Amino acid sequence: MATPLSPKDLCLIYVHGFRSSPKSSKAMQLSQWMASEGVRFECPALDIAPLTALDEISYLVENALVDGYQPRLIGSSLGGFYVSWFMERHPQKSQFRAALINPACWPARDLVDQVGPLQSWHGPEILQFQSEYIDDLKSMEVGLTDPHRYMLVAAKGDTVLDWNEMVARYPGCHTRIVEGSDHSLSDFPDHWPTMKAFLFQ
Repeated sequence: MATPLSPKDLCLIYVHGFRSSPKSSKAMQLSQWMASEGVRFECPALDIAPLTALDEISYLVENALVDGYQPRLIGSSLGGFYVSWFMERHPQKSQFRAALINPACWPARDLVDQVGPLQSWHGPEILQFQSEYIDDLKSMEVGLTDPHRYMLVAAKGDTVLDWNEMVARYPGCHTRIVEGSDHSLSDFPDHWPTMKAFLFQ
């Protein structure tokens, strides 16, 4: 079993889901936990435009690498889809590990009916999800290589996305199937120790 890395070696980047923000419960919990452990933590407030969101994540990933950190990524829902892109497309992807929490597998299919103005989950902002974003999401679909670098956490109680589809999308990954729970994985603290053990290698 691999020896856990020192906290000073890591940068944990949390990528939130569709219409979410750094104010989500998981993001705030991680921020507190990482501060107590001396781990560099980033959680960008992502733009609703997928390509802009990729640029925002990329900025943090590149800064972490330049500063000598090994990136560790956590993606929730649509954030899991974005994280998968970096895990497959980044030139230094072999240094990365990722945990995906109820990841969106095919958002170009699932978000078609979301085109138009949308209310942010954590604030008064109205987000304009444009039709061309569907094509952008389609262009970001990637295959899966080196599944050992991924951990999938899929909740059977997710009523937004199908956990069976997640398992089919990420074969061969370290997989944790959660009985019950929900799309936001509201019992996240119960699962964090296992995720941390995987990520901090």
